[in-house]
Amino acid sequence: MIKSFILGILDIQENIIKHINLNPTKIASVLAIIATLLVVASIAGQFSKYMLGHDYLMGFVPLFNVDQERNIPTFFSVFLMLIIVFILVAITIQNRMQGKEHSVSWAILAFGFMFMSYDEAFQVHEELTSPVRELLGEGSLGIFYFSWVIPAIILVFILALFFFRFLYKLPSQTRIQFLLAGFLFLGGAIGLELLGGRYDELYGRLNFTYSMLTAVEEGLEMTGLIVFIRALLRYCAHTFREVRFKFEG
Repeated sequence: MIKSFILGILDIQENIIKHINLNPTKIASVLAIIATLLVVASIAGQFSKYMLGHDYLMGFVPLFNVDQERNIPTFFSVFLMLIIVFILVAITIQNRMQGKEHSVSWAILAFGFMFMSYDEAFQVHEELTSPVRELLGEGSLGIFYFSWVIPAIILVFILALFFFRFLYKLPSQTRIQFLLAGFLFLGGAIGLELLGGRYDELYGRLNFTYSMLTAVEEGLEMTGLIVFIRALLRYCAHTFREVRFKFEG
């Protein structure tokens, strides 16, 4: 009887390991809660810094400041992008195995998000600011004060043209979700960056108002990434139903 019970437990564990069900909405909800808590923590830290005069608070302020590098919000954003890379690679492989079109487009997306995760961790794009400013010359730059946004906007336009046919071929619901995710992410990464640049040029960045602009910016970016993760998982659910992984060694 004991032997049967143990074998039954082992069989249940084996089935759990073999069949891991992923619910796109629940996964997105958990990620959204974490993102919200991180943004709220950043706002609380900046309020403490600029309104109460506690600019460190035992490490809490820099640890959760969304406008700083290599802290918890940054690592979370990188984590979101790596999740996207993993899903995109799985979709690419499945499309190639099934002989479907646009495998190259999926692969390019995976590579793009891999680079974005690296950029998020090390802020490579900000290195473009100085050389672009030199090209623009002296004087007020307005919304282009953070000048890296100019090549970024050009790149977004080129990518939009390149992926137009790819988006058109997607199921309508997936296409809408992809566009919504892109709108949210770019609205933060470029739209709020334009406003933040103008504000920085006029008043500087060491103030509570600027920190709120960056909080909204990072919040929109995280939201866009989470919406994209949900859209990718729903696409997988409706297109492949399941993806199998075989481990050897």
